[in-house]
Amino acid sequence: MTDGFSDPGPAATGPLGAIAARVDELARKLGMSQAEVFDVHQLSEASGVPADVVQALLDGEEAGEPDLQARFLQRFSLLRRSRLKPNGRPYTQQEIADGAGMSRQQAGALINGDRRPTMEHCDAIQRFFKVHAGYLTADDAEALADALLRTEQELLHTFAAREQEREQERERDTPSPAAEDPLEKLLQDHGVRGIAWRAAQLPTDKHRDKVAEWLDMLLESVKRTDT
Repeated sequence: MTDGFSDPGPAATGPLGAIAARVDELARKLGMSQAEVFDVHQLSEASGVPADVVQALLDGEEAGEPDLQARFLQRFSLLRRSRLKPNGRPYTQQEIADGAGMSRQQAGALINGDRRPTMEHCDAIQRFFKVHAGYLTADDAEALADALLRTEQELLHTFAAREQEREQERERDTPSPAAEDPLEKLLQDHGVRGIAWRAAQLPTDKHRDKVAEWLDMLLESVKRTDT
């Protein structure tokens, strides 16, 4: 097994399996490989679930950490490794403490597993690292399902944009009834619409009358060729 998921598709079951199947179908419609949408390392960072657990869940196996504190420590460790400062370095305990509104001792105790986190701790740390609510505490299968839901939304936007672009191309390729009319076609070919717009910007009625005379002559010539 390599990174991502190989054909015929995810084997996950239950709610996770239903979401994975929809993502798989969208990826196929968009011509994307499953390695792109089921990349276990990207899904791990997005969900907080360890990469090996992500792979096991996608394979339809029962996996994950049932203990809340152990799960918190896994996710917190992943946050510190993957959400780095602009200079590429991890945040220090003091920086996390300051950003989450707690003491350095509290942050250290949470990082080392010496203190069980409260919901307030989790919310503050999640806000500091700018991750979604539940990142540190959600059940592994639920967290992965949420990450895949976000993937599904992105793919849906991409699919909708592609379909809209295709519809616009079809409309451009299909001649309108007005364009099929010889007179209308001649007017368009000669840029009369553009000329009329420019005529409206001429300074005097005398100038605009000259343009109108030219248009009258053009229309008369077209009528004679049609009869």
